[in-house]
Amino acid sequence: MKKNIAILPGDGIGPEVTAQALNVLKAVEKRFGHHFNYTYADVGAIAIEKHGDPLPEATLATCKNSDAILFGAIGHPKYDNDPTAKIRPEQGLLRLRKSLGLFANIRPVTAFPKLLHLSPLKEEKVRGVDFVIFRELTGGIYFGKKGKTESEAYDHCTYSRPEIERIAHLAFQEARKRRGKLTLVDKANVLETSRLWRKVVTEMHTSEYPDIEFDWLYVDNAAMQLIQWPARFDVVLTENMFGDILSDEASVLTGSMGMLPSASVGADTALFEPIHGSYPQAAGKDIANPMAAILSAAMLLDSFDLNEEASVVREAVQMVMEAGFGTEDLQAERVCKCSEIGGKVVELVEKIEVEVAV
Repeated sequence: MKKNIAILPGDGIGPEVTAQALNVLKAVEKRFGHHFNYTYADVGAIAIEKHGDPLPEATLATCKNSDAILFGAIGHPKYDNDPTAKIRPEQGLLRLRKSLGLFANIRPVTAFPKLLHLSPLKEEKVRGVDFVIFRELTGGIYFGKKGKTESEAYDHCTYSRPEIERIAHLAFQEARKRRGKLTLVDKANVLETSRLWRKVVTEMHTSEYPDIEFDWLYVDNAAMQLIQWPARFDVVLTENMFGDILSDEASVLTGSMGMLPSASVGADTALFEPIHGSYPQAAGKDIANPMAAILSAAMLLDSFDLNEEASVVREAVQMVMEAGFGTEDLQAERVCKCSEIGGKVVELVEKIEVEVAV
């Protein structure tokens, strides 16, 4: 298979963790006979410093001409600590999402057995947790009409049937690949937009996905159940703001954000990135956890329907952890550098065999 992949390392630890994910992709190429063409581009603070723009036109063009995007992280204290800054690194990612029409944010949340002791929950609560959140990314209150006066302000929340249907299709299809259960999270007892979500998704379940077990929760109840019974969830579907909040809540369940990948999917391309930030304090020290970036690369392979290759990567990550290796954030038995962990995953990718469900 031949594919074009845009590489946007970004800021802070982004270049370090992205480099390890890239090494893993190259190992996949070598083992399975694929050819990936990589094109590097600047984004975030580094792009501001070099080009005066957090998302230069050349970067956007590179992304539009690629089959997928591997993204590192963005953010820098120079901008974080300056409330007067007119241009900020994060603006680059927001513009990129909008320009590419990335309407669905997908966040898997998996509790690795070796890391259960790191969770803020009791081990028996988090054991077996394996779910994925589908968050609508381009609509809702974040993108609605806004206004303010000296004494009041407003943020409009708007959704249309097509916006709901396109992400709901993705979520239902993912449920079919997993345990066959989808939970819609809304606030339909209060919000008109939530009532539309409930109506549309229920109709889709009845007419197109009757084989999927379907239920719904109000967002406040869902927030409680994510802590009380996180293992009950399989696929969670929700709107933009609720998804933003719930996915961040879910990210701490597994004990380390350094283990969690994500994808942002559009009609024509998709962007894959670890959920952690740029962690500037660790930049250049070779101590960052590259696993989330590597698992994001596995999601990228899945997007190309290279499921065996993705399974090999995930199994390699699991085996490295089970052997007691990990970066310092994992409190591993054998603490390793970022590059060392990446190297161990590469070694396993080149030789292990895994069974792939058909």
